[in-house]
Amino acid sequence: MEFTHVSAAGGQCSVRVAGPDSRHAVLLLPDAGDPVDVYDAVSERLHNSDLKTVALESIDGISDEAILTVLDELKLSWVHLVGSGAGAETAWTLAAKTFGRFASLIAVNRCHPAIADEQGTVRGADCPPVELPTTLVVGSSLGRASADASGRFVYADFRVVQLDGSANVVADEPAALATEIVLRTSPW
Repeated sequence: MEFTHVSAAGGQCSVRVAGPDSRHAVLLLPDAGDPVDVYDAVSERLHNSDLKTVALESIDGISDEAILTVLDELKLSWVHLVGSGAGAETAWTLAAKTFGRFASLIAVNRCHPAIADEQGTVRGADCPPVELPTTLVVGSSLGRASADASGRFVYADFRVVQLDGSANVVADEPAALATEIVLRTSPW
């Protein structure tokens, strides 16, 4: 993947851009502390499906406005949004509060912020519902009840995909995750 530094919100943001020159792009937001290459296996599969990928190297300390600035700098006005862990939390918020920039949402191991997770933690009670086609991919670290409850906060097509036995879906199940992303990016 090509490393690119983009000016965003008064600083620099490192992103990895790769794939075909396509009108379809996927923005990949990692979990806090994930290695920079966490999405490489997923991205490779997405490139084979004619999708361009833009992966932030780190989600640590980045604001919603900075992410939107990155998209502007890369001249990407319409993308599919994918996030894992803390990146999924950011993705839920971006999808809920930003109109007209995202075509779909794929969240990994993180329910909608207004839903209590298995430990009873509510991360964003004020987060509005999402009005995008949404897929929530869950491994063994997020219970099905929390995942299903997220459907109350999605005012569009909503699917839950459960991958039993996988604690880290991005690293353990790149083919399954890529398949779910491709399904959301298809217009049919």
